[in-house]
Amino acid sequence: MTFMPDISSRGWPGRARWHVSCAATLALVAALAGPVASPPAAGASKDDAAASAARDAKLRKQVQRVLKRTPLIDGHNDIPWQYRRRVKNHLDELDLRADLTQIDPPTHTDIDRLRAGMVGGQFWSVYTPISTYGGKPDDTRIVLEQIDLARRMIDKYDDVLELALTAKDVRRIHRRGRIASLLGLEGGHAISDSLAVLRMLYGAGARYMTLTHSKGLAWADSATDTAKHDGLTPFGIEVVREMNRLGMLVDLSHVSTATMRDALDVTRAPVIFSHSSARAVVPHPRNVPDDILLRVAKNGGVVMVTFFPSYVSEAVRQYGNDRRAHQSALDERLAGDEDAVAAEMTTWAEANPAPRPTLHQVADHIDHIRHVAGIDHIGLGGDYDGMPPGPVGLEDVSTYPELFVELMRRGYTTSAIGRIAGNNVLRVMTRAEEVARELQATESPRDILIEEADGTGS
Repeated sequence: MTFMPDISSRGWPGRARWHVSCAATLALVAALAGPVASPPAAGASKDDAAASAARDAKLRKQVQRVLKRTPLIDGHNDIPWQYRRRVKNHLDELDLRADLTQIDPPTHTDIDRLRAGMVGGQFWSVYTPISTYGGKPDDTRIVLEQIDLARRMIDKYDDVLELALTAKDVRRIHRRGRIASLLGLEGGHAISDSLAVLRMLYGAGARYMTLTHSKGLAWADSATDTAKHDGLTPFGIEVVREMNRLGMLVDLSHVSTATMRDALDVTRAPVIFSHSSARAVVPHPRNVPDDILLRVAKNGGVVMVTFFPSYVSEAVRQYGNDRRAHQSALDERLAGDEDAVAAEMTTWAEANPAPRPTLHQVADHIDHIRHVAGIDHIGLGGDYDGMPPGPVGLEDVSTYPELFVELMRRGYTTSAIGRIAGNNVLRVMTRAEEVARELQATESPRDILIEEADGTGS
């Protein structure tokens, strides 16, 4: 889940079943549903177009063969939070077997689209929001409820989904034709500054933890909040070390650059970025700078490229900045008149349509990371159901194969496609599990408290 102030404030209906969307929404979904073809060259003939279509059909078959033998593992999907927002975690009120493009608003995820996208493994995000520095006392309760929801979801659709706890599980489940379902804990505020809670969440099935979300913590700085520690505190270092001992992947999406550096300094296992892209392509603080990409390569980790619009497209990022600046000016000029501000913002949005990112721009991020870090350090983390409408060509979970087709147009081999799809993150998982076994032979569970590590008043 990525912080989206302009969207999350709109609210969602409660337990009522979701209704069919309006004709315009359905028309938009239908218009976007087809595969993205490579753009025709200027003046291309009908013969050229036919040859291009035949080439793309051949590439799609090659991609399908790769994904049948290699699990496509996505690093971040927020459908568990959609259950909470839309139906208060009442599992029967949002049916993943249904066509969820027909509800309003549509989800990005359902079983038919997961199958169409040839998804072989998914980290389901177990997330609780954070709105204030350090989080709130009930964050742990909420994340436990989300773990419960995700595990009930996996059990309900057990002919399609199966819980995975290890890399070996993922491969076994994929061979059985099911989707290996892993749990990713988004935001260290969920542990309530407690290593004991961290261990219990690992025991409940969480296999990575994003160290922060959109706000900083008493022990780590976020990419999108004012820094207070210049990275990790001593307790934050203990968190990373205990995650290594457990075999829990250290996820550096959402953290500040200083926190990235500190975590890479102290980790004994490869790290991941579960849903981030390249900062040199789009200079958003949620993306990964080149010096960190080089360190990820040395560490053996993986950056799972996200499709989130403002991280993919500079035009979208700048549009968001302009929108926020305009609203801030209106808030100051029309202080206290929320209706007038809303009306003015509607007028502004009509005059300034939002740009859309594209599949090709996502591929540009992959190209850049390949150039800097190498092919062995790339994965995918779409952030479906945690973002606005996805890039053109990557509207929902059915579209992953089209991204691989575009990469093959750019000269990527089937071996490279297999690495990006899942082999890279499986290598990281396997190594993290090996490190955990080594550390558990020599280290006991850490019981240091945050006030002991960081001093009084942390």
